[in-house]
Amino acid sequence: MSPKYTLPPLPYAYDALEPVISQQIMQLHHQKHHQTYITNLNAALDAQTTALATNDIPALLSIQQKLTFNGGGHINHSLFWRNLAPYNSPATDIARSAPTLQRALEQQWGSVERFTAAFGAVLLGLQGSGWGWLVSVGGPGGKLEIVSTKDQDPVVGGKVPILGVDMWEHAYYLQYLNNKAGYVEQIWKVINWVEAEERYTKGVDGAALLKL
Repeated sequence: MSPKYTLPPLPYAYDALEPVISQQIMQLHHQKHHQTYITNLNAALDAQTTALATNDIPALLSIQQKLTFNGGGHINHSLFWRNLAPYNSPATDIARSAPTLQRALEQQWGSVERFTAAFGAVLLGLQGSGWGWLVSVGGPGGKLEIVSTKDQDPVVGGKVPILGVDMWEHAYYLQYLNNKAGYVEQIWKVINWVEAEERYTKGVDGAALLKL
């Protein structure tokens, strides 16, 4: 049997992000949506083991999409929980918690405000479901880029995810309804800049943070 992935605990209480993200959303998002990706990933890994043992090539090919979607969902959400912090906590203050990253953002975009505006434009430009990411390229302290990924595709290609924002409707709809712009504006109040600074300065790939 393949190793089993399990749901990582949140590093804060379900209501810690209020009023930006409600306790109800966090519970559903973590306990139901993220858990479903993990359950389906484990099932796909078991199916892959069986297909490899029997040299079932058609089955192996069909399993790849399930591995990408559910494995990506597990990676993305595991990163997402860690790049959020309780409302009004010190970690949400970029000047205090991410001086190196702040300088890099200011150098590239002119100011943190211009960066968040550019990031927000990418988030609101997503059609359907997906994620927006600040990534670095070229190792620790590398060049910064804003990118998006569709559905649950993870960040790949040597890019390090510094922070990501989930733009699937289940991440905000119960609270913000069709006001995606409100969600995009408010989420900066619960970004964990301590985590972002660490990812930027250490250059740790997203998949490397995933634990069984």
